[in-house]
Amino acid sequence: MKEHKHPSEPFRIKSVEPIALLPRAAREKVLKRARFNIFKVKAEEIYIDLLTDSGTGAMSIDQWAALMRGDESYAGARSFYRFEETVKDITGKKFIVPTHQGRVAENVFFSSVLKKGDYVPNNTHFDTTRANVIHKGGEAMDMPCPEADIEDDNPFKGNIDTQRLERFIEEKGADKVPVVFITVTNNSTGGQPVSMANIIEASTICHRHGILFYYDCARFAENAYFIKRYESGYEGKTIKEIAQEMFSYVDGALMSAKKDGLASMGGFVALSDEKLATKITELLIVIEGFPTYGGMSGRDIEAVTAGLKEVMNEDYLAYRVGQLEYFGNVIEQAGAPIIKPTGGHAIFINAGKFLPHIPPEQFPGQSLTVELYREGGIRGVEIGSIMFGGEDPETGKKYNAPKELVRLAVPRRVYTASHLDYVAETLRKIAARKGELNGFRITKEAKLLRHFTAEFEEMTSEQVEVS
Repeated sequence: MKEHKHPSEPFRIKSVEPIALLPRAAREKVLKRARFNIFKVKAEEIYIDLLTDSGTGAMSIDQWAALMRGDESYAGARSFYRFEETVKDITGKKFIVPTHQGRVAENVFFSSVLKKGDYVPNNTHFDTTRANVIHKGGEAMDMPCPEADIEDDNPFKGNIDTQRLERFIEEKGADKVPVVFITVTNNSTGGQPVSMANIIEASTICHRHGILFYYDCARFAENAYFIKRYESGYEGKTIKEIAQEMFSYVDGALMSAKKDGLASMGGFVALSDEKLATKITELLIVIEGFPTYGGMSGRDIEAVTAGLKEVMNEDYLAYRVGQLEYFGNVIEQAGAPIIKPTGGHAIFINAGKFLPHIPPEQFPGQSLTVELYREGGIRGVEIGSIMFGGEDPETGKKYNAPKELVRLAVPRRVYTASHLDYVAETLRKIAARKGELNGFRITKEAKLLRHFTAEFEEMTSEQVEVS
């Protein structure tokens, strides 16, 4: 197996936050109190928190200093204009609509472009994107490339299946497909990047049919780094130049700035269509705030502005991707199969393969997620049939997710190699007795985004045999 040395951090640690591992008996009580939903566990009860990389990173000295420049004026704040200039420089879009996080950008956008019965193709929707499409009466269509299901080291498994996209548009009609999305990087298929060639091909298809083409660009800089690293012709370009080219092929983008904005809160819609921008802004004023703050404080806006510049630093991105490569390597050595190649923000464990005795209906990803906390105080998240399964509203037939995964998302600039080694050692202990793990069943759930609030019951061996 190829060895990966953990890269040296391109920063010094200047402030620390204490963490503590609760005794195992206490962790058992926590799980029961939370009804086995890791989202309901208090942060202070977690030792290593890999639930998400969204808003959980460490800010830089420049970002902390930028907070002091925050202009909290209700209208026309200086902070907004600095933010607007930065986003325009990266995306090339004329209108920048600030929101307090990505799902609000999704809300105001899909509320403005979708009508009931419309379709939204995507390389793969993530949870809040899918929920917002469904909530507005649309149907979210996932079209990952065929390579996404092949166990090899293809560097661009995040691509959209352009042949399928073309066929789908011709079958349904362009009037039923108001917008096509590409998520960069493709979170739900293992944090895999999208190639520039694939972006160009998708853009050509959309614009030939008169369809809007947009990004979910939460991790645009990580995607740009993979293009520079693996795609011919981009090795000599800067991350910013690659990002600017990426954005030149789309009509607009939605962003959660809690990822590659390196901030705790923030987001935006970037677009060049004045009529659509006006429609979105009018809704924004009703549900978020004035167009020059959009639900964010001036301090948050300044932190995002600084973060969007810092995230394109190549030394940082090389460290970030290198850290994930190291993490994936030690997890594999511990006996847990992962989605390969490793992406830019998380390691995805193939829980279905790791726990073959637990069928999808009993949620092997949930079983492993619970066991990570029970064994080591670690919080990950199930990316499988709890998050992406459900029941067809028309037929009532239940369906499972394409893959049963557990995502270990690494917050930016937070954990060291020893923390990641601890996670791997915990997985090694679990792997040694994985046949003892049981499945779960849902006892309470919401209609949308059920994974956030669902409650579970751990099945006994007798219940598994009966089912």
